Amino acid sequence: MARNRFEQVNEVQPDAITLVLKRDNDGASGSVVLPAAASGGRLATDQTSALLPAQDAFRGAIRLANDLKLAVVVCDPDGVWKSEWGDLYQPID
Repeated sequence: MARNRFEQVNEVQPDAITLVLKRDNDGASGSVVLPAAASGGRLATDQTSALLPAQDAFRGAIRLANDLKLAVVVCDPDGVWKSEWGDLYQPID
């Protein structure tokens, strides 16, 4: 079975769900950002989830992306990404 691939970005993208991962004193955590521009007119403002354990944030981003038929991109400056979630790649400009 082919592994899922996720684009790594440096900032929230206006046309996709962005999973923002970080590492802090409590371990790895994340939040999910849904830009209003990507919501198809359903939202007036960008929505950001509460900070969650990283795996829970990942699962939430996937569920939301499947429901809304949107791509998921990943902002991971601290290297939290786990390989079992899929392949993380940076596009070549």
